[in-house]
Amino acid sequence: MQSISSALNDSLIGKEVELRGWVYRIRSTAKLCFVVLRDSSNIIQCVGKIDELGEEKFKILSSLTIESSLSLKGIIRKDERAVTGYELNISDYYIFCRNVNFPVSKDISEDFELDNRHLWIRSREFTAVLKIRSTIFKAFSDFFYENGYYQVQPPMMVSTATEGGSTLFKVPFFGEEAYLTQSSQFYLETFIFSLEKVFTISPSFRAEKSRTWRHLTEYWHAEGEVAWIGNEEMMDIEEKMIQYIIKAVLDQNMDDLKILNRDLEPLKDSLKPFKRMTYDELISQSESLGMPLKYGDDLGADEERKIMSNFTRPLFITHFPSELKTFYHRPDPENPNLILCHDLLAPEGYGEIIGGGERIWNLEELQQRIRDNGLKEEDYYWYLDLRRYGSIPHSGFGLGLDRLAMWIMHLDNIKKAIPYPRTIRRLKP
Repeated sequence: MQSISSALNDSLIGKEVELRGWVYRIRSTAKLCFVVLRDSSNIIQCVGKIDELGEEKFKILSSLTIESSLSLKGIIRKDERAVTGYELNISDYYIFCRNVNFPVSKDISEDFELDNRHLWIRSREFTAVLKIRSTIFKAFSDFFYENGYYQVQPPMMVSTATEGGSTLFKVPFFGEEAYLTQSSQFYLETFIFSLEKVFTISPSFRAEKSRTWRHLTEYWHAEGEVAWIGNEEMMDIEEKMIQYIIKAVLDQNMDDLKILNRDLEPLKDSLKPFKRMTYDELISQSESLGMPLKYGDDLGADEERKIMSNFTRPLFITHFPSELKTFYHRPDPENPNLILCHDLLAPEGYGEIIGGGERIWNLEELQQRIRDNGLKEEDYYWYLDLRRYGSIPHSGFGLGLDRLAMWIMHLDNIKKAIPYPRTIRRLKP
């Protein structure tokens, strides 16, 4: 038994092979049955002839519906008219599961497709999405392993908020109240005092009542934290990491990108250096970028989409006003009203995929920021301890892997970039 992809080989022409998979398409005439078989690797056209199979076996084969599972034996031959250039001349078959009627087709509503995502992920298009996602996740880890980082596993249930109380999912915890994590950042900071350079890939949860094309309530969060570096060095690392991931996808998933009709030029262009712009510069240029902004405006999905429709490669926005960022970001010593931070915006209108920057490492400064934000110091006692005992300069980032995948594949909604999206309206399947 071998994969379909391995059977698409000139060295096997004229030889018998056995393939197994699912019916992708099927049609028949009085004497011929054409089965396009799919497996995880590819598709191949298979032809059954009534003269060779016999009337009864031909009739059974011809009666199959899409997504029925079977194995096929036959001779491989070259045929340029076939969908992948090769054809299997069926000599025998075995049916594992005969479907009455597969409920999912191309002409369905978005809600129906999402209700049946457990079946839709079999489609060739979504198989391509899953393969590219797999490359993205692996390449992210590979980049950091190759650069001397350690992977760590922070907890998913936490006692304190990272971003803010209004977006927390509360969880009962043996008579106490816990929360699903919004970010692993605080725990990653604990690890740098022993390992110095760490990363994690973990789910994060945001109870935001957002219904935009790029928001999920549960998403895959790739985060890193690094000792002894500042905001500029953190951006250098992130730029190399994103380019490493893009190159891996271009090297390994060209067929999948073609299935999704992805224009490759923006990906190739993003292998060049990323542009960097301060928040002040963005405000001054915003009118020419098609999204007029005034100082103090935050960047939401609409603003970022309009701005990034002007760019063909990612853009770093740096030095946001302090009131736009959460309490742990380090103010610029040269101008405390600005934060030593950055957002990385993806081109083609996709917007933010990374948020990062320097962390406050002075105890008194962090205590003041906690108070200024109306939070209780006792809730963050262990986070403050990191500033009491051997505190050091450090920086980190959080990357939304689903958003990155959405941009790399040029999908129009984040729900198409993740197998089982969780939103304020969706918990099934």
